[in-house]
Amino acid sequence: MRPTHSPSASPAIARPRKTPLNRAQIIGFWGAWAGWTLDGMDSFIYALVLAPALTELLPRSGYAATPGNIGLAGSILFATFLVGWGCSFIWGPIADRYGRTRVLAATIFMFAIFTGLAATAHSVWSLGVYRFLAGVGIGGEWALAGTYVAESWPEDRRKMGAGYLQTGYYAGFFLAGVLNYTIGAAFGWRMMFLCGAVPVVCSIMVLLRVKETAKWQSSVHRTDAGAVAAPPVVPPLRAILSGAYRRRTVVAAVLLTVAVVGLWAGAVYEPSAVIQLALKAGYTKVGASRAASLATGVLSIGTILGCLALPPMAEALGRRKTLAVYFIGMAATIWVTFGWVFYAPNALVPFVACLFVLGFFGGNFALFSLWLPEQYETRVRATAFAFCTSIGRFIGAGINFLIGGLVLHFGTLGLPVALTSIVFLVGLAVIPLAPETKGMPLPD
Repeated sequence: MRPTHSPSASPAIARPRKTPLNRAQIIGFWGAWAGWTLDGMDSFIYALVLAPALTELLPRSGYAATPGNIGLAGSILFATFLVGWGCSFIWGPIADRYGRTRVLAATIFMFAIFTGLAATAHSVWSLGVYRFLAGVGIGGEWALAGTYVAESWPEDRRKMGAGYLQTGYYAGFFLAGVLNYTIGAAFGWRMMFLCGAVPVVCSIMVLLRVKETAKWQSSVHRTDAGAVAAPPVVPPLRAILSGAYRRRTVVAAVLLTVAVVGLWAGAVYEPSAVIQLALKAGYTKVGASRAASLATGVLSIGTILGCLALPPMAEALGRRKTLAVYFIGMAATIWVTFGWVFYAPNALVPFVACLFVLGFFGGNFALFSLWLPEQYETRVRATAFAFCTSIGRFIGAGINFLIGGLVLHFGTLGLPVALTSIVFLVGLAVIPLAPETKGMPLPD
């Protein structure tokens, strides 16, 4: 006789509850997220005000403000900014020794101050110096924010926390677009740079309200002067470039280089492309600037959704397969958007529509916020994160010089940017060499 079952005799299997976040973890996350948001806003302000700023500053510097000169000077300044980003690897060893929160606050303070000072620039040279120094601060924020969230959140929430954190950078893109649509269109590029000084307030909040991570505290010893990290047998930078870490550091640096080239080609040249298409469609200069702002919003929404979709995909497919999917999507979308749609008749609307898809696959950066901390122990984690993210920026600077030269040579923006899609083939070849960390806890 078969037993009968009633609802009371057969209780439903309850899903395991996620570990609740405490007050310190919540405040710490929002502090890191706000810094990353303002970092993204600051980065993209330059892309949005590039044309009007150089139109004014090139004649003051002894150069005609021709489209070719604006494109070349813009690429050189982008490259200068990226070199500053590359130099930001200095923050990693400092954070491994003195803690995550204080150094995170310092990076935010630095990029905010020098972005604000860019509003006072009276030549392309002074603007280049300010953008270089702002880049040093901006480049350090991601490494410190990503390390902080990975170490402070519970293991069962850490992966999704990486996706949530990465949305901040692209929320910053959206915020920059809103500011350009309103303040930039009404008051000009200098006021946009002044808006970039606002993150100073965020840096003060981080310094006063965000507590240090328990993982870092457990790796330090206390002295009468305060908490400082115990000197390791091998310095962190040397440690990640030798022994068991060498291969994964080289592979991670290559993969991040591919991602950075894709970001700076596909996303940062987007406003200039939209402005060109809008002017061709009969928009006024103000209307074209606002169209670029709206397009930035479309790109940002797509990227935020890509960041949120990535952690569950990484848990289901693994880190390597997920990155491959996003890299294939980036390659295809950059080629179609800039190599084909950009040259189509009445291209403005379909180009902006393609930006949503480009943005979605641009969410691949969320994987690195999740994956990099899983590959290194606490005492070298910030150094590894900062180093791997910085190498790609140096190479990205060279790519920007190349793009600028190709734009000047061909007299068009679309094809040079479309050609950067080839770099993702390198990424796909390198992905199998990276360690698969799916299901593994964060190392101590």
